[in-house]
Amino acid sequence: MLEEDLATDLREAMRNGDATRRDTIRQLRAALHNESIAKGHALADEESVAVVQRLVNQHRDSISEFKRGKREDLVTKEEAELEVLLGYLPEQLSREAIAAAAAAVIEKVGAAGKGDQGRVMRELAPEMRGKADMRIVNEVVQELLG
Repeated sequence: MLEEDLATDLREAMRNGDATRRDTIRQLRAALHNESIAKGHALADEESVAVVQRLVNQHRDSISEFKRGKREDLVTKEEAELEVLLGYLPEQLSREAIAAAAAAVIEKVGAAGKGDQGRVMRELAPEMRGKADMRIVNEVVQELLG
């Protein structure tokens, strides 16, 4: 399904002369293709979402590095590409929804402090992957255990 959307969006971006969108979609299609080759089969939806999420994380890392290096031109480019990629992720959970799920897992595993963060994250991560930025999930768990 994602591959069809990408092909349609690529044609549209090319017609509109939107170079940023065109190049980002091409980058995403290449990453999906490479992942499919590496796995030896067509990607399932959750595997495709994982690839998109990985690219989103790479762009966020690049943005923070470019900001540290005072390269506003590259920050702007990466942020534009990030916006395109975010459009291909499923609806992301709000911080409140993450906090509610994290609180339920904390209660379930009987976590008492920061030392139990690993147990909570092991239980929570499969449920949150693809639905939320794992950095935010980690922050919420730290806040709740802190």
